[in-house]
Amino acid sequence: MEENETYGEIRQEIRKLCRRFPGEYWRTLDRERHYPTEFVEALTEAGWLAALIPESFGGSGLPLSAAAAILEEVQRNGCNGAAAHAQMYIMGTLLRHGSDAQKQAYLPRIASGELRLQAFGVTEPGSGTDTTSIKTFARRDGDAYVVTGQKVWTSRAEHSDLMLLLARTTPHDEVAKRTDGLSVFLVDMAAALGHGLTVKPIRTMMNHATTEVFFDALRIPAANLIGEEGKGFRYILSGMNAERILIAAECVGDAKWFIAKACAYASERAVFGRPIGQNQGVQFPIAKAYAAMRAAELMVAEAARLFEAGRDCGAEANMSKLLAADAAWEAANVCLQTHGGFGFAEDFDIERKFRETRLYQVAPISTNMILSYLAEHVLGLPRSY
Repeated sequence: MEENETYGEIRQEIRKLCRRFPGEYWRTLDRERHYPTEFVEALTEAGWLAALIPESFGGSGLPLSAAAAILEEVQRNGCNGAAAHAQMYIMGTLLRHGSDAQKQAYLPRIASGELRLQAFGVTEPGSGTDTTSIKTFARRDGDAYVVTGQKVWTSRAEHSDLMLLLARTTPHDEVAKRTDGLSVFLVDMAAALGHGLTVKPIRTMMNHATTEVFFDALRIPAANLIGEEGKGFRYILSGMNAERILIAAECVGDAKWFIAKACAYASERAVFGRPIGQNQGVQFPIAKAYAAMRAAELMVAEAARLFEAGRDCGAEANMSKLLAADAAWEAANVCLQTHGGFGFAEDFDIERKFRETRLYQVAPISTNMILSYLAEHVLGLPRSY
């Protein structure tokens, strides 16, 4: 069975776009820790970041599997979709749970590129993956909410016009369930900066434009509350499956990039009078990485199919993220090992992509958390946390 080549025309156009942003472009950004503004603008102008926005709001109205193909091809061609991928799954919360007025006000401007919705304010230093334990609090005050607290690992906050923010609106000790009392807001970043909002960059092992965000009595118009107060956790959760599937597609793209690089080098590099790819010690790890990639690719396709059919795909979405993250990491290790010392050389791009793909063992959900989910919800084992 051949690799997934659905949406062939879309994939071809993404390849053309990515050729405008070769390795040197990404290496320069990596060295200087700069955001790939030109690349994100190119994706926006071509309409790719509006793929999931309905045509009635100026988007393409494509299904999730098409968005997955877009992001897979971005990674497969050596670029980095992490600079913009959040817009694809964040806007689902606004689309599914926002009011008609909010959709009319924001979705067309997001689709056109006038507004960027890239920042997702959920994780906090003291809560990590335990989202229901967040302490950032939004207190109603007349026609506004006053927000105080802190977020961490809020990527792209410095390059986003809007932030999707999850905050507690009812204290922990006043709710029946831990998942109650959380609400979602749209934050106007330009209006908020310097008026209760502070953003501080975090330098990391890869160029990921992530930050800490501090809220000091920031006033958010009550009209920016998405859906009903106190039901925000459900709204955020409804987008998690899409997030996992799209990130998994990116990991599949990374794996394909690493495998292609490893195969090309193994065929060209000659040692002791023969190409190193003739040696089974080199062949077998690459072949195994390819098999792992294909298994992950098929799970991503199945998860997307279930999602698009409106069926429960929690297990499949999580398994696709788990398998794809593992496949990408295995392919990265194999590619680096195949290249030997040259794999550490900046000009080969392997060490950059190696660092980038390592992230997905940890975020947006760690592989250990996925295993706990599968153990409890699929296998019926006792809850571990």
